[in-house]
Amino acid sequence: MAHLIRHKITNKLTNAAHTVSHKSQAKVSGVFARLGFQAATDEEGLGFAECDDLDYDYRQGMQMDVLRGEEEEGGDMEGEAELEGDTRYQRDGTGQRQSTLKSGGSLEEDKPKITSWEAGWNVTNAIQGMFVLGLPYAILHGGYLGLFLIIFAAVVCCYTGKILIACLYEENEDGIKVRVRDSYVDIANACCAPRFPALGGHVVNVAQIIELVMTCILYVVVSGNLMYNSFPSFPVSQKAWSVLATAALLPCAFLKNLKAVSKFSLLCTLAHFVINILVIAYCLSRAREWAWEKVKFYIDVKKFPISIGIIVFSYTSQIFLPSLEGNMQKPSEFHCMMDWTHITACVLKGLFALVAYLTWADATKEVITDNLPSTIRAVVNLFLVSKALLSYPLPFFAAVEVLEKSLFQDGGRALFPDCYGPGGQLKTWGLGLRVGLVVFTLLMAVFVPHFALLMGLTGSLTGAGLCFLLPSLFHLKLQWRNLLWHHVFFDVSIFVIGGICAISGLIHSIEGLIEAFRYNIHD
Repeated sequence: MAHLIRHKITNKLTNAAHTVSHKSQAKVSGVFARLGFQAATDEEGLGFAECDDLDYDYRQGMQMDVLRGEEEEGGDMEGEAELEGDTRYQRDGTGQRQSTLKSGGSLEEDKPKITSWEAGWNVTNAIQGMFVLGLPYAILHGGYLGLFLIIFAAVVCCYTGKILIACLYEENEDGIKVRVRDSYVDIANACCAPRFPALGGHVVNVAQIIELVMTCILYVVVSGNLMYNSFPSFPVSQKAWSVLATAALLPCAFLKNLKAVSKFSLLCTLAHFVINILVIAYCLSRAREWAWEKVKFYIDVKKFPISIGIIVFSYTSQIFLPSLEGNMQKPSEFHCMMDWTHITACVLKGLFALVAYLTWADATKEVITDNLPSTIRAVVNLFLVSKALLSYPLPFFAAVEVLEKSLFQDGGRALFPDCYGPGGQLKTWGLGLRVGLVVFTLLMAVFVPHFALLMGLTGSLTGAGLCFLLPSLFHLKLQWRNLLWHHVFFDVSIFVIGGICAISGLIHSIEGLIEAFRYNIHD
């Protein structure tokens, strides 16, 4: 009996010691977070301590399967809330997080997970889209160095995508990585906490809105450009074609979700691959005329920085990677998925850009399909215009969502009233916001109808920031204690090189636009 009493007392003292240790560790983590040495906030540090308590209780015999069984049987609200807290920090990072709670307090239904192949298809759609049509123009001004940059950008964007996902995780007391953040904005806010807890999110939101809106503008520009060059005998200018394209896009202002257009996504992507194959097939048919001597080892110092922006913009996918990884069935396969998607994109882009440039050499235009013979140019361009118009709603809807959440639905702190009524109907100012955004993209496309310059400007301004600068900076800030020397070297090098490329590309893109307006240069 004495031995049993002694054993129980020892267990209680041990439990109390572990509890005090974990709470102390959480407080120390919060102190270091305020000093800037540790990225975890107080809530995250408390989450780690809770996770360790659960692991300790599990080792002491409290089976968590019992609680999970109670949730499956539809336990009361208190049991569900307790279970949500317990599964928030699962070891594999796939547990339900606080963001899954509705306003009423009930848990949302689990969204269906996607396989690594489906995730890879989404990434491929993002980095292998219409904007590869501008890559041969980048080879025109960069030569072999442009080809090297296509490879270099693929390697760097693949690496920064991985380290961005690494910033979603923190290690608990057992050295096990747990997912404590959900989005790019969460990462940015964690980096700026505790002094400016919302500054990072605002910066990322602004960059995201700029990139999405510029993508919409580029779709309108390329539509007008393709139609004008497909029917040069028509008495219709490129600006007029852009107006007609925008008129077809006005129904986007009434979109409440993407179900109406998502069915066309796969068809558009397949059509784009077919078009790429047709262009390459035509180029291969003229292989005997290829001008290898035109591929230079020197660069056009004035225009090559614009080419850097074009190449970087064609690889941008970091915005949606956190959400994509969080919806994968096996997040552990994310790195492998990033490797094969970027290797595939690098090979296809490099071959497409080189073969197209060898075919037309110094006559290469900003949109490569404009170099095709008139007999097939119209057919190919009509397919591309259809793809551009059907692709427009995706970035448009994403930009509208960011604007509505930031300005109209910011948890009671919004600057303007909600865009939606009690029944979910769109209010007048909400519709005005959407129509205004469509009209703004039209005005930009009409007054700045330069596809390559706009693409280079966007790549230098937001592409380099979201793909190079911010991921490397966030990785250094949030994962500093776990980085090896070569990780620090890579991050610092990417930040410095990305900064130089962004500044030079931005300056030369603006100079190119000024020159185009000054001398009334048309595409």
